[in-house]
Amino acid sequence: MVARQVRGLVAEELLLRMKDCIIIFQKNAELGKVKTRLARSIGNKEAFDAYQRLVNYTHKVASKNPAQKILFFSNFLEQDLSKYPEGYRFELQSGNDLGEKMKNAFDQLFKEKFDRILIIGTDCAELTPELLSEAFDILDTQEVVIGPAHDGGYYLIGMKRFIPGLFEGIPWSTAEVSSLSMNYLERNFISYSKLPTLFDVDFEEDWERFKDKI
Repeated sequence: MVARQVRGLVAEELLLRMKDCIIIFQKNAELGKVKTRLARSIGNKEAFDAYQRLVNYTHKVASKNPAQKILFFSNFLEQDLSKYPEGYRFELQSGNDLGEKMKNAFDQLFKEKFDRILIIGTDCAELTPELLSEAFDILDTQEVVIGPAHDGGYYLIGMKRFIPGLFEGIPWSTAEVSSLSMNYLERNFISYSKLPTLFDVDFEEDWERFKDKI
C-alpha cells in the first residue's frame, strides 16, 4: 500500500513538472487583411470586428489553462502588448507557408524542452478550456492529438515530440488537411487521437451561428 502511494505521488510530481505550451497563431489585425472570405459578404469593417471578437474569445479560453501561452504574430510584433493576458510570451512566425511556419514554431519550442505542445488559431468559436485540457490529457498516452474542423482543416494539433513530416506536403487551406495529416500518422505508425470536430468561422453562415455566443 505504501509503495503504491509513493508511486502515485512520484507520478503526480512528474506531471506537475511537465512543461506544457499552447502556441497561438494570430494574424495581425489589419482592416481588409483578416477574415477576407467573410468580408466578401459582410464587408471589411464588420469582418474586422468579427475577427477581433474571435481573437478575444480565443485568449479568454487559452488563459484559463495553466500552460505557457506563446503568441506568434503573422507579420510584426504589436506595439501594445498590455491588452493580452498576463504571462504571455510573444514571437513572430517564420516560414514560407502555414506548414513551414507551424513546423518552425514546434521545432523552436521542443528545442526549449517543452514536453507537450498544442497549437491553435483564432478562428474557432467552439473551442473551450475543457477541450484544451483534454488535448493535453490525450498526449499522456498518444503522440499526437488533432482537433478536426468541419471544413476539412483542423482547429488544433498537438504533439509530445517533434514530427516535422506532419507539416510537409500538405495542401494548406483545402478540405484535405486533416485527412492527409491523419493518413501520414497512420502510414508512419504514429499514435494519435481526435478531439470532437468543430466549426471554424470563415463564412457569413458560420458567423451568424456564433456571433451571439462569444
